[in-house]
Amino acid sequence: MTQHDRSPKHAVSPLAPKRFRRLPPLAGAAFAVGEAGIRYRSRTDLMLAVFAPGTKVAGVFTKSKTASAPVDWCKACLEVGKGAARALVVNSGNANAFTGRTGWEGAEAVALGAAEAVGCGPEEVFLASTGVIGEPLPAEKITRLIGRLAKATSPRRWREAVEAIMTTDTYPKLATAKAKIGGKTVVINGMCKGSGMIAPDMATMLAFVATDAKLPARVLRDLLADGAGPSFNSITVDSDTSTSDTLLLFATGQAGNPPVRSAADRHLKHFRKKLNAVLLDLALQVVRDGEGAGKLIRIDVAGAENDAAAKRVALAVANSPLVKTAIAGNDANWGRVVMAVGKSGEMADRDRLRIRFGRELVADRGERAPRYDEAKATKAVSGLEVEIAVDLRLGRGKARVWTCDLTHGYVDINGSYRS
Repeated sequence: MTQHDRSPKHAVSPLAPKRFRRLPPLAGAAFAVGEAGIRYRSRTDLMLAVFAPGTKVAGVFTKSKTASAPVDWCKACLEVGKGAARALVVNSGNANAFTGRTGWEGAEAVALGAAEAVGCGPEEVFLASTGVIGEPLPAEKITRLIGRLAKATSPRRWREAVEAIMTTDTYPKLATAKAKIGGKTVVINGMCKGSGMIAPDMATMLAFVATDAKLPARVLRDLLADGAGPSFNSITVDSDTSTSDTLLLFATGQAGNPPVRSAADRHLKHFRKKLNAVLLDLALQVVRDGEGAGKLIRIDVAGAENDAAAKRVALAVANSPLVKTAIAGNDANWGRVVMAVGKSGEMADRDRLRIRFGRELVADRGERAPRYDEAKATKAVSGLEVEIAVDLRLGRGKARVWTCDLTHGYVDINGSYRS
């Protein structure tokens, strides 16, 4: 089933890749999908991943105070299971968030069913759910399929797996890379879903990355913490942090690479680079598929007091509805950027501020740039990809974030989300 069949209401994003990646099999990871009928009809909405014995896992999760039951379950598993993983169960159509005790019981029932089917402890089963908030999860619709799915897994079903967990996404998001660890080649594969409610406070909606490298859980944890910052934590679609944000990194240990005991090990240099590239690739695919998006916008801030201040300024620009709608309308309204910088709460000096749209200097030293050219500035914001650069000229802090424009399509999608 193609994505065009899956989501007839919304056309595939104009920023979608021209070709969808075909991920290679990854030793120790296999997938199966099913139609549980949780919310959708005549489409897959359940994914099961089964990992080889000895697989390790690390995760980062939403900091939302109204986190979902699956997020709480995963956090508990990481603590109790000490980073061991054998299965991942993900459903779409229902977020199992704000569902009280019933939500936890539903998550537990799914985990117990998967544990029995795979032959492991429930603390080795990780969960994620995406969809409507506040609706009790019909766990029995999932548990009745788990046993059959566990017998039908295949290492080649990465695309089928990610398609099963899509909601308002218009295309499947996949990435892959190969890396060297001590001369041994390892594979890194990743999938994610996300399109709206994107302003991660750790990672993004749901993202699952796996490698066949043999790495301890503590090393995975450090690598993931470092990699999430400049990737998933540097994107925003609509400034809304989800209740379900989950990013998990699994290492099946099947590649036979030399032992690694620390994330600082020099043998991990190439692996770290490639892992970070996969994380950034997936994160940018989320922004490119922002609900109703027609443009990808990159915001670079330099000259801030420090990097943290630069990032807050960049996010103030990226989350501004006025900036985003101006870009959507091909309007080179640099005054909107001035406004966003000023409201960020960070140190700024009007008479030092410099703003560029692409190569065009549009504002400088507290006023419109002397050689400002409206036609060139308009051209700079009229393409599918737009670059905004802000130089505060106060210090050495810098940051880069990505967002998308804000169109009527966003209203259309979210105004009918529960319909």
